[in-house]
Amino acid sequence: MTQRDFLAVAPQRTPTRELLAVAARRRGMDVEVLPFPGRARAVGRQRRGGHYYGGPVFAAGVADELGVALLEPPDEWLSTLAREFTGREIALATLGAARHLSHPAFVKPPSDKSFPADVYADGSALPTGPELSPDLPVQISEVVSWAAEFRLYVLDGEVRTGSQYATFGRLDAAPLEGHRHRDAVLEFAGRLLAACDRTLPSAVVIDVGLLGGSTGAWAVVEANMAWFSSCYAADPDRALDVVLRSAGPRSRPTERDRPFWRTPTDPRLVYRSGGGGGVPVEGSVSYLPARSALHF
Repeated sequence: MTQRDFLAVAPQRTPTRELLAVAARRRGMDVEVLPFPGRARAVGRQRRGGHYYGGPVFAAGVADELGVALLEPPDEWLSTLAREFTGREIALATLGAARHLSHPAFVKPPSDKSFPADVYADGSALPTGPELSPDLPVQISEVVSWAAEFRLYVLDGEVRTGSQYATFGRLDAAPLEGHRHRDAVLEFAGRLLAACDRTLPSAVVIDVGLLGGSTGAWAVVEANMAWFSSCYAADPDRALDVVLRSAGPRSRPTERDRPFWRTPTDPRLVYRSGGGGGVPVEGSVSYLPARSALHF
């Protein structure tokens, strides 16, 4: 049985998948493109040291066979942050409760893609369908605009690389290094990580943004699993360091990361759709604290 580390990737070809594959080969790793979940079973019998990049639905079918531990930020993470880091009211509710909203709000599922993340005029405008259970968790936020949004790859509490990915909701990728907002982004990220680094996996992606309007304030957009994030214009070699830790052999996670280890049977993995990330329109929000001022 081969012991050398390798990167297993989902079959969907994306720019990030290709960039990470090139970076992995550059450091001497093999790259296994898994055409279907059954191939992971054969690979898992032949070798150890697997890492994974790809969508969560595909991950649910291959993580056990590859022996990979998938690290993921808690769904409720954003709602636990102080407003100095969020810049807006953030809430968690069920879809059934959200249907009683009487004002515009940004609403999205916290983890999956079961309906579009968007600003809805009120609860009656939310999508309907037999697959949308009233018990489905949803994230609710005040409607805000983002002047610029950045994706940061974080490893052991340190930003390893990053990229702007949007301005005013439109795709606009540019490297963090040399960007006019670089120092402000890193200063805000440093304060955030100093306050709550231990509430996230040791390898994670954090999106932050500059709020539109006159405030000029920086805020957290959301946190994501590195093994399912587009790297945009970030350094793929540095991004790979974070990806490899975020989805690697199950023998390697430390006690610090065990609370963030998601199993393939986790319903959030089953709900999610594959892909490679996207450009949030408003940004993401997390779960509803009882004290929330977002009234239904």
